[in-house]
Amino acid sequence: MLKVAIYGKGGIGKSTITSNLAAAFAAIGKKVIQIGCDPKADSTINLLGGEPLRPVMNYMREEDEEPEELSDIAKEGYGGVLCIETGGPTPGLGCAGRGIIATFQLLEDLQLFETYKPDVVLYDVLGDVVCGGFAAPIREGYAEKVLIVTSGEKMALYAANNISSAVRNFEDRSYARVFGIVLNHRNVENETEKVQAFSEKSGIPIVGEIPRSDEIIRYEDQGMTVIEGDKDSAISKRFFDLAELLLKSEE
Repeated sequence: MLKVAIYGKGGIGKSTITSNLAAAFAAIGKKVIQIGCDPKADSTINLLGGEPLRPVMNYMREEDEEPEELSDIAKEGYGGVLCIETGGPTPGLGCAGRGIIATFQLLEDLQLFETYKPDVVLYDVLGDVVCGGFAAPIREGYAEKVLIVTSGEKMALYAANNISSAVRNFEDRSYARVFGIVLNHRNVENETEKVQAFSEKSGIPIVGEIPRSDEIIRYEDQGMTVIEGDKDSAISKRFFDLAELLLKSEE
């Protein structure tokens, strides 16, 4: 089972990267689970035709009980990708990181992986604050590889550095390791050079590069990934290439 956590600053495009990667894996015949670990709970929306999924934390808060079946909190989207959103607490009350931990425990209780038997599991994780809860995918053995999504913007690179440091703190415990950087272009000045400099300084290779694209935006406006909209496009090929690279790393 390939288990990958995708981290990055809020708003940097993690959900776009993750959902298109999930769609690419599904399109080549892999059984995929995508788990959104962000209070916004919008990670999987473009795999579900633009329809938001009820987050796990919302279910437990509104029903005042834990779900008894996976179908209560999960839904299949494009290509059969099983979509789950952790969600977060009521704004101003509680801790989103604790929500992630509670959700992961619930998924274990529901025997998600034993029941669904996925080939690929993707975690889409907010990376502005890599506290205990948001670090759960990399420190509890849920993920084995980490992708860091960044642009050349200063705060995106700052977050990328924090994420890299967090992963390094667990290196001696056989937890997840950083696989590489995905450069999600925002077309800032000297963007490629800035990210290459970070790559060289941190020793983390750039393993994927997504140009800024109206095509992605156009399909997201229709509630779909670019893979679903046009899997033969040049942009789609970028995601297929990254998917193949991740699979090859497992061989």
